[in-house]
Amino acid sequence: QVQLVESGGGLVQAGGSLRLSCAASGSIFSINNMNWYRQAPGKQRELVAGITSIGRTNYADSVKGRFTISRDNAKNTVYLQMNSLKPEDTAVYYCNERSTYSGRDYWGQGTQVTVSS
Repeated sequence: QVQLVESGGGLVQAGGSLRLSCAASGSIFSINNMNWYRQAPGKQRELVAGITSIGRTNYADSVKGRFTISRDNAKNTVYLQMNSLKPEDTAVYYCNERSTYSGRDYWGQGTQVTVSS
């Protein structure tokens, strides 16, 4: 069974930083693409950042230059470093693993990020 567990969320002032972590188990992590999504109240879930099995990254325009996604295959973990945080970054952040073999998506439980002004 695939399990994803996010951590690192919390309350931070505008301009501050947080680092989210997602620990994966039950999958061949190194060959799968990993993503971070977020969802704010009243809004649909959106892709924030992604990283492929070979390290190719992509970011939403709203976070380019501020957020960095990375992965450590030895630890089966993906990270999201968030700098220069803004109130509009407030959301529940979800870790997503997309299986290379099946195309199936797996999701973590989410971690709350709140940015105050």
